[in-house]
Amino acid sequence: MKKLVFSLAIFATLGFADLFDEGFEAYKNGDYQKAVNLYQKACDGGEARSCYNLGVMYAQGQGVRQDYQKAANLYQKACDGGEAMGCNNLGFMYKNGQGVRQDYQKAVNLFQKTCDGGEAMGCNNLGLIYYNGQGVRQDYQKAVNLFQKTCDGGEAMGCNNLGLIYYNGQGVRQDYQKAVNLFQKTCDGGEAMGCNNLGLIYYNGQGVRQNFSKAKELFGKACDLGGQKRLRSIQNSKQARRQISQHKCAERKMLGAFKNS
Repeated sequence: MKKLVFSLAIFATLGFADLFDEGFEAYKNGDYQKAVNLYQKACDGGEARSCYNLGVMYAQGQGVRQDYQKAANLYQKACDGGEAMGCNNLGFMYKNGQGVRQDYQKAVNLFQKTCDGGEAMGCNNLGLIYYNGQGVRQDYQKAVNLFQKTCDGGEAMGCNNLGLIYYNGQGVRQDYQKAVNLFQKTCDGGEAMGCNNLGLIYYNGQGVRQNFSKAKELFGKACDLGGQKRLRSIQNSKQARRQISQHKCAERKMLGAFKNS
C-alpha cells in the first residue's frame, strides 16, 4: 500500500450535442484526430463536456501534441461552463503545476467546487489534499469524512483510501476489519488497488486469518484488472511501502477518462 490517489476522469449536445456524441464515437474507434476536430467545434459552440474531453486529449497527447497549458485552458472553459470534472482536472493541474503555476490553494478551491457539484472524484481529491496538508492544515479527520463521502458516492477509490486510513489508524482508531471490508468493496468495484491491498491483508493475516492462497488469488485479480497502470495507495507509511513491493501488478486507473454522456 503506497500512496493515496488523485484522480482525473474523459466523457461520451446537428447541434453541438451531436458533435459531442460523434466525437466520443470517433474516440472509441481510435480516430483521435477526428475526435479532436469534432470536440473543438462543439467546444467553440459552448458545449462544456466537449471542452473537457478535448482538454483530456491535449493532456494525454491523443490526436494532438501533448500540451498541458492548452489542456488547462480547456478545463477552465469546461469548469466555467458548468462541467464539474473540468474543475476537478484543472485542480489536478494546479496541484501538480502542469500548464499552470503550482498553486495548492487554487487546487483546494477547485476540488471543493467539484465535490459540491456532486462529483465524488472531487471529494476524493479534496480528501487527499487534507490528508497531505497541501494548501490547508493537515487534517486526517476531514480526510476521513471526504473519503467516506467519496465511497458513499460510488467512487471505489474513496473506499480504498478510507480503507488505508483505517489500516494505518490516521484520524480513526486502527481497525483492520474495517479496512478489509473497504478493500473488499473497492475490489468488488473493479479497482485493482483494492484487490491488491486486500491480498496484502490476507498475506499478512491482519484482521483475517492468514491465507496465502487467497492472497495469490487477489493479486492475480489485481493484475487482471490493473494491467500495467500506475499504483494507487498510501505514501506515508514505511510499512506500507515495504508491503507494496511484494506485488507489482496492483495498479491504478490511468488519469483521464472520457465522459460519454
